[in-house]
Amino acid sequence: MIMCSYKKIAVTDSSLTELPLSKQIYRIMEYDKPDMLILREKELSPEEYEALAVQILSVCQQKGVECILHSFVEVAQKLGVRKIHLSFPALKEQWQSLGSFHTIGVSVHSKEEAEEAHRLGATYLIAGHVFETNCKAGIPGRGLEFLQEVCRAVSIPVYGIGGINDENTEFVKRAGAAGECRMSHYMRN
Repeated sequence: MIMCSYKKIAVTDSSLTELPLSKQIYRIMEYDKPDMLILREKELSPEEYEALAVQILSVCQQKGVECILHSFVEVAQKLGVRKIHLSFPALKEQWQSLGSFHTIGVSVHSKEEAEEAHRLGATYLIAGHVFETNCKAGIPGRGLEFLQEVCRAVSIPVYGIGGINDENTEFVKRAGAAGECRMSHYMRN
């Protein structure tokens, strides 16, 4: 596991905010600026995602926040963005065509997925969901032992996601995570 300063990552879901997403992003940059932002709007068409990505990349650049595009590999390549985040199945399907990316994040749900994602070129992982969360209502969190197991299995940064808040963030750090991802926290505040 690579140790670095603990990072906070905002993951977008425009269905959780009452504001247009670009305005919500400006808001969060003012009250709780993350280190990174993952533009996760995977329900959009490629054309809609591209238009939104142009706006959000501009906001992130103005505010000095690293922006990672999610799922839309072709859009990222078209815009010259060399940072992408994928689901584990998408990585398995597309790993040979990701040579233009220097940052490849992958969502994993087991130690085995983490190890395979690392072998296929992932440069960081998001492991979840750690705690119970409204985003995965009725599905128990995988827990801190799961997060610790994933962190120990690979030599790339692992970020926890799912139900992480100010009360449990210290446990995520102690599990060995390089940081945490929050969606509701950034989209609803």
